[in-house]
Amino acid sequence: MEYLKELTQRRKKAHAQFVKLDSKTYKAFLELEKVTFCDGALSKKMKELIAVGISAAVNCESCIQWHTEYALKAGATEKEVMEALEVAIEIGGGRAVATARLATEVMQNIKDGDFTSAQY
Repeated sequence: MEYLKELTQRRKKAHAQFVKLDSKTYKAFLELEKVTFCDGALSKKMKELIAVGISAAVNCESCIQWHTEYALKAGATEKEVMEALEVAIEIGGGRAVATARLATEVMQNIKDGDFTSAQY
């Protein structure tokens, strides 16, 4: 739980710094995120599940926290998140397992109502 809070605090601090420094690239990234994760041929939920798998496969802890929460908010079940993680584990091996563990912690915290970080 503390590690998840730390990830959130670091993300928020970095976000504030990018905004303060008026980063045009960061603003474009935020816009890209909005456009990417809206419903299209694939639903927002499906896109978030894909992002969960990619996040685990590339070992991005902040990404796995963010996309696990958003997948659940988009209506994904814990089982669907787990299957996305299983695909990542098949592709990424042990490294993906380590990040997938964090996703299970995120899901448990949300289930317990203890923590939500899906914000900048």
